[in-house]
This record gives sequence, C-alpha cells and structure tokens, in this order.
Amino acid sequence: MVSDNTFAWEFLGTDLDAGQMLSLLLEITNAKKTIEIGVFTGYSLIVTAHTIPNDGKIIAIDTDHEAYNIELPFIKKAGVEHKINFINSAAHPVLDKLLEDDNEHDSFDFAFVDADKENYAKYHEKMLKLVKVGGIIVYDNTLWQGSVVEAEESVREILKESLPYIKEFNKLLAADIRVQICQLASGDGMTICRRLC
Repeated sequence: MVSDNTFAWEFLGTDLDAGQMLSLLLEITNAKKTIEIGVFTGYSLIVTAHTIPNDGKIIAIDTDHEAYNIELPFIKKAGVEHKINFINSAAHPVLDKLLEDDNEHDSFDFAFVDADKENYAKYHEKMLKLVKVGGIIVYDNTLWQGSVVEAEESVREILKESLPYIKEFNKLLAADIRVQICQLASGDGMTICRRLC
C-alpha cells in the first residue's frame, strides 16, 4: 500500500502511454501553437515541445514553479526551452487575458488540460474559444483511477474531493455537440475532444 504522498506523485504525472498518445495526436494534427494547463513536473510538456516544429510555441501554465524546475534541466538538455512560455500563475487570469485579444481566438491547434478538476468545465468553455475549429483539446484524469464507476464506499479518500467534478465533466462532454469526443483508458483516462464548431 503506498502512502497518499507517494500516490500523489505517481498519480499526478502523465503516464508514458498517455505521452505517446499526445505525441501522436500532435503529429497527425500538425500542431504548432499549443497551450497546457497544469504542468507539474513537465513530462507532457517536454513531449509536446519535442513533437511540435522548431518554431512551434507552447503556453504552459501552472502555479507550482518548483515542480516545473524539476523538469527544466531536461527541457534544456532536449533543446526545446525556446518553444516554451512557462507562466507561473493560476490558469483563469492567463486565459482571460488571452481571450481579451481577438487575435488569440481560434488560434491554438492543441490544448492539454491536467489541472484542478473542479475547474475543468470552466476551462472547457475557454478552450472552445481559444482552440480553432478542427483543433484538439485533451483532458487528463477523466477516469480518476476508475473511481468514476466505483461504488462510493469503495472510492479511496484521496479521490473523493474531485470525483463529483469529474463525473459531471464527463457528462458535460458527452452532451456537448460542439465537440467530438473519444475517452481512452490510457494513463488515468484521457478524453480527446475535436472542436466541431
């Protein structure tokens, strides 16, 4: 049995298979301008930076600069630091600032969201204004260690706080005619959304 602290570190990072899926999605969509909400130690960020073209750009937003610094030496070693604009901030103020600029609307090819689950629905509305029609938005942790289908009494304590938000978000996506979705069991569950309108 792992401790909650150990569980948190293992749980918050993007899995290798999920990273491979992100790389494939980025390549087949020819993504060049991307945004990432929730960076943690940066595995998904370095996957994105490595995959997009040399003149590609990533806006990466996270409140935890210390966690980002863990990945920074690897980012530098990979030679992709010039592609990353890391913003040490809560996401909503940054997104709101982007939305104030009409030139940013429909300008992103790809988005990856792996942050505070209670805000996923709000992030979704903002991503649908920033990501272009035909672009891809990926939400991580949408299976929440399988707890979305477990009986309430079986759910681990560490998962309970965010579980209602994830369940509601999954229902929201399933009913959202603005996106075509595919939920995968990769990692902790990834939902891929293609913006339709």
